[in-house]
Amino acid sequence: MLGSAGTAATSTVAPSPLLRVTDLTVRFGGIVALDRVSFEVAAGQICGLIGPNGAGKTTFFNCLSRLYPFREGRIEFDGRSLIEVPRHGIAPLGIARTFQNLALFRGLTVGENVMLGAHARSSGGFLACALRLPRARAQERRIAERARELMELVGLAPYAARRVADLPFGIQKRVELARALASAPRLLLLDEPAAGLNHEEVEGLMSVIRRIRDVLHITVLLVEHHMNLVMRTSDKVVALDFGRKIADGTPELVQQDAEVIRAYLGGGGK
Repeated sequence: MLGSAGTAATSTVAPSPLLRVTDLTVRFGGIVALDRVSFEVAAGQICGLIGPNGAGKTTFFNCLSRLYPFREGRIEFDGRSLIEVPRHGIAPLGIARTFQNLALFRGLTVGENVMLGAHARSSGGFLACALRLPRARAQERRIAERARELMELVGLAPYAARRVADLPFGIQKRVELARALASAPRLLLLDEPAAGLNHEEVEGLMSVIRRIRDVLHITVLLVEHHMNLVMRTSDKVVALDFGRKIADGTPELVQQDAEVIRAYLGGGGK
């Protein structure tokens, strides 16, 4: 609680950030893709990660997902270093990600695709599932119910029984989003979720991202070129250019930053 005017506020210790990046450096041969990047994301925040093509945004996402190795710097999730976490350990840890290019099972229904996202949290075991033991059936019912709740949240309920291949691109993007949510993440990484969407779909996506944070209490890290979406949705924005962090703050402050303006208007290099 804030102290009243003229009196000292009670001293409290600020909570540790959910995600902390410290001096992260990534090199590909002689090319420095990330150069001592440091920033933090608090639990419950929506953080936008922006920058021109070649700035290092996707490289950072790939490091956080453990798709790329890194030897310099540190990434911590809820106080735990990720450098020793294998790729298959990221989802059970509580981190989920969408990708720029859709990787859905197009022959399955929307509901089936969303249910598949829960595999990282399932615990029935192969034998129990193969024999359809009561424990496995109960878990399948819980997964199906959770999938229905998530489809309702992101506006997919009318399409639950439809094949993904028969749906427009904007709806397919939401299917991938719901599938990522099915793994019950604490941190959701969205890699250009607005790419290929029209104006109406982008407006709808803004509302969905806010609902994910407000209803599910999930922290969101968003890489996006659509500046209107980033600035209207994010609590804080981190800007990269040529692998360096050039700004970090509220959307209002970052939009006015001279380095950010130069990177976008004066030419820059993702």
